[in-house]
Amino acid sequence: MKDTKTQFEHVIGICRDLFAKKLHDYGAAWRIMRPSSVTDQIFIKANRIRSIETKGVALINEGVKGEFMAIVNYGIIGLIQLELGYAEVDDLTEEQALQLYDKYAKQALELMLAKNHDYDEAWRSMRVSSYTDLILMKIYRTKQIESLHGETLVSEGIDANYVDMINYSVFGLIKLEFGE
Repeated sequence: MKDTKTQFEHVIGICRDLFAKKLHDYGAAWRIMRPSSVTDQIFIKANRIRSIETKGVALINEGVKGEFMAIVNYGIIGLIQLELGYAEVDDLTEEQALQLYDKYAKQALELMLAKNHDYDEAWRSMRVSSYTDLILMKIYRTKQIESLHGETLVSEGIDANYVDMINYSVFGLIKLEFGE
């Protein structure tokens, strides 16, 4: 399990580095996005991964790795938006945005470690395409919860689905980075 933690931290570090660079270039322009728009952005990324997996070819020279990284980053953005609410303007400094990023990356890591313990690293036996399908399922669940204005009877909330999408994406990135 120690390797899993190290590998998780490695790929989250790559995602965070990209997030920080985009934060430098664009600021926190994503602060204007409502959570439903964040969910739709994640859908676009997951749908592209599935399309590439199904067709076996991409016409745009960007592979699935970048899309999984985007899902990680949009998942964290979604968690930030759920906490703070959306804003009318970019209202976060780079430092504040990165502190929030780290908070939610740590939360995702802690949940992954707990589940990984209970499930005995079953994710390592799964195909990357299964992570894609699970992410898409979580997106549809999230959209349903959004339609219900968060009022579920027995299900976890939108935040739990975002964390699961982050973790499935990290699993995909670990497999793409380190192999089976």
